Amino acid sequence: MSVVDHVREMAAAGLHSNVRLLSGLLLTMSGNNPELFSPSQKYQLLVYHADSLFHDKEYRNAVSKYTVALQQKKALSKTSKVRPSTGNAASTPQSQCLPSEIEVKYKMAECYTMLKQDKDAIAILDGIPSRQRTPKINMMLANLYKKAGQERSSVTSYKEVLRQCPLALDAILGLLSLSVKGAEVASMTMNVIQSIPNLDWLSVWIKAYAFVHTGDNTRAINTICSLEKKSLLRDNVDILGSLADLYFRAGDSKNAILKFEQAQMLDPYLIKGMDVYGYLLAREGRLEDVENLGCRLFNISDQHAEPWVVSGCHSFYSKRYSRALYLGAKAIQLNSNSVQALLLKGAALRNMGRVQEAIIHFREAIRLAPCLIDCYLASNGLREATVMANNVYKTLGANAQTLTLLATVCLEDPVAQEKAKTLLDKALTQRPDYIKAVVKKAELLSREQKYEDGIALLRNALANQSDCTLHRMLADFLVAVNEYQEAMDQYSIALSLDPNDQKSLEGMQKMEKEESPTDATQEEDVDDMEGSGEEGDLEGSDSEAAQWADQEQWFGMQ
Repeated sequence: MSVVDHVREMAAAGLHSNVRLLSGLLLTMSGNNPELFSPSQKYQLLVYHADSLFHDKEYRNAVSKYTVALQQKKALSKTSKVRPSTGNAASTPQSQCLPSEIEVKYKMAECYTMLKQDKDAIAILDGIPSRQRTPKINMMLANLYKKAGQERSSVTSYKEVLRQCPLALDAILGLLSLSVKGAEVASMTMNVIQSIPNLDWLSVWIKAYAFVHTGDNTRAINTICSLEKKSLLRDNVDILGSLADLYFRAGDSKNAILKFEQAQMLDPYLIKGMDVYGYLLAREGRLEDVENLGCRLFNISDQHAEPWVVSGCHSFYSKRYSRALYLGAKAIQLNSNSVQALLLKGAALRNMGRVQEAIIHFREAIRLAPCLIDCYLASNGLREATVMANNVYKTLGANAQTLTLLATVCLEDPVAQEKAKTLLDKALTQRPDYIKAVVKKAELLSREQKYEDGIALLRNALANQSDCTLHRMLADFLVAVNEYQEAMDQYSIALSLDPNDQKSLEGMQKMEKEESPTDATQEEDVDDMEGSGEEGDLEGSDSEAAQWADQEQWFGMQ
């Protein structure tokens, strides 16, 4: 048994500090006497030494050693015959126990991600041929591509993970977050669902999170509630946490807090979602509870963003903005994608008068969670929503997105309809093709029963783009003015763009059931429509507003 075999055994046993000391000494010996170890043995020593550095979180040092190891492996592959080493004739063939080159590259990518060098991580993994990529490599690539905005490549990698591991639920969530249809995702798991007992809930789970990622909070809540009520999935902490987050998005703070409390009771060590829970408690003035929550979370782990955010919320609502700023910065350091941490730091900076720095953090938060502004608007009520919208408007300036956001709040106030109209006109002057502004203006016109104006607005918006919501709304307006044939055509176009658009399907089915109306019955149909709530369909439901709010970012983040 050679000394390299001993190093290998210690590495397998997890004796990383011992491996680091011994392999470091052996590599020095090899440097002083190149004939002491064979090329394959030196490759092994370099990899095991790099692994020990990785374990000690010395990522830059580990990358340098992994790089030398790969160079050694490249030279080794060109050697047709392994050179014998002194005193090691009885050892097993080295080629049978060499560390995997693929695994070395994966470890290098992990180092790069820890160093926040995502481009380098992508580059090293991209260099691995597709057929040699393991599920964990594809999963890391998918997440890196997604973070870099390369959505198509991310979707391809997530699908490859599911092809190899059809029950990879995080990969499923990744696909849904990239707007892949729930039905398509479910089809990739159908074989395993049908072949394994007690997995019938998975298709419902996928459906629920498909609603989550399309912004349909109401149907998402109803579907997840149906899952939570199933005996086999009752009291699942992850499901309760998702439900709490959905209630928060829908503006139902009471139920959000209730579900967070239930999840916390089931798992006293729960960290995920506790930053939102702490924010909700702080907003209700329960600062003592927030302080206790922060202390409990710190006792669990101080290496997650959530404890720092919760303590930061306590400081912010206690008007200790400097401390809130420090805590928010620490949370971002631990998790740069923490939306709550970005909002906390941004709010602290703004209250300290450092507006330009606050803008950067608010923009990043909105990029990560486009529907977040709507969540806060829904949960804070009209007065607080107006204050928040005005603050965003003043901070980011008058652009089509901020004007539309402010107009959306004004539309909820009966006495502010004219102001909403003025704001939407300004937004459409800046960007005539901005879909959110068109939709809100059309809703306003439908309230005022100015159907011809609405038709003109929607035709103009559709002249240079095609959107399911706009085609459906145009169809609704055409029904209101008795243009049934063209309305049917618009519903058809809307369904061709989104076959799952329920409102378009209902509108078309209603028209198909009706016989061709006479002049007399046409007037009755219009009266019936106006009196039976059909106008509400023209205006668009709350869930629809949430859905289009989730389709793209509120603000331009160039």
